[in-house]
Amino acid sequence: MHLANPTKQTAVTTADKVFEQMQHAIVEGEIPSGSKISEPELAKRYQISRSTLREALNRLEKCHLIERKANVGSRVVDCTIEGLLELYITREALEGMACRQAAKNMSDEEIVDMKAMLKLHGQTQELKDGTAYYQEEGDLDFHYKIILGSHNRQLIDLICGQLYHLVRMYRCQFGMNSPRASRAFNEHSQIIQAICDRDGELAEMLMRRHIAASRKNIENKIAQQAL
Repeated sequence: MHLANPTKQTAVTTADKVFEQMQHAIVEGEIPSGSKISEPELAKRYQISRSTLREALNRLEKCHLIERKANVGSRVVDCTIEGLLELYITREALEGMACRQAAKNMSDEEIVDMKAMLKLHGQTQELKDGTAYYQEEGDLDFHYKIILGSHNRQLIDLICGQLYHLVRMYRCQFGMNSPRASRAFNEHSQIIQAICDRDGELAEMLMRRHIAASRKNIENKIAQQAL
C-alpha cells in the first residue's frame, strides 16, 4: 500500500518511489535488520543514480530505518528488545497527547469512519479467535488514524513521519500473535468512545494505558524466556 506523507502533497519523484520500495522491503524483512547497505548494489537494483539513491537513504535515516556511522557506512537498524521498549515508552507519551488532541479536533465524520474501521477489524477471524490483531498500514491502522485525527502537524510529523514505519518493522520482526488481541481491540473501542465524548483527558489516559499494557506484555515475555 502506498502511504503518502500526510502533511505534504507533491509530485512523486524517482527518489520517492525508491524510498517507498526500500521502506516496504525493510519493514517486511526483505532487506534484513542489521544488514549492510551497499550503494552500488542498490543503485543497480533500482536502476537509479547514486545521488537519487542517497536522497532515498537520507529519508530512510530520518525514519530511523537505517543508521550511518563514520568509517562503517549505512546499515539497516537492528531490531532489539531494548530498542522496542524505548519505542513503546516514546509512543506512550506522543500517542497519548495525539489522542487528547483528537478528542478536541477530530471531526464527527472522522469519528464515524473510525467506528466503521473498528467494526471491520472485529470481523477478522484471527481477532475472533483471540490469536492476533493485525492492521494494514495507513488508513486501516487505528493508531495512524488517531494521529491524523489530532490535526497537530508536529505530532503527525514526529509519529507518522519518523516513527510509524519503525513501529511496523518491529511488529513484523517480532510477530503479531498476542494473548492481548481481544483486549487490545476492546481498548481501541474505549478510546474511540472517549474521543466521541470529547473527553481529552480520558482519551489520553486510555491510550497511554493501552500502549503501556502492550509494553508490559513484551516485558513479561522477556522475563519468561529468561527463566
